[in-house]
Amino acid sequence: VQVVESGGGLVQPGGSLRLSCAASGSIFRINVMGWYRQAPGKQRELVAAITRGGRTNTSDSVKGRFTISRDNAKNTVYLQMNSLKPEDTAVYYCNVDEINPLGDSTRSWGQGTQVIVSS
Repeated sequence: VQVVESGGGLVQPGGSLRLSCAASGSIFRINVMGWYRQAPGKQRELVAAITRGGRTNTSDSVKGRFTISRDNAKNTVYLQMNSLKPEDTAVYYCNVDEINPLGDSTRSWGQGTQVIVSS
């Protein structure tokens, strides 16, 4: 499974960005899709995740500002980021949990997209 993120960039505090992540390749079924981020000198942390059925889990640090959604037909997940703060600056990674016909799970990561929040 190939995972490709897009949509990062430089934005002023209070601004918005929308990240996209598309999974491609030999895909049977994708279960959970999620966004993680890693700031310089810090560990990678979960931002938000969404199940195939639409159930979401969002970090308290972004709750009310970020919204995760997905399009199952396109194997794509989105992260709408509003009211961005400098502390949201990080490399954002997409993670995809793919299930094969035998029920085995494989997690794949994208290469990451940089988000910089600065005036």
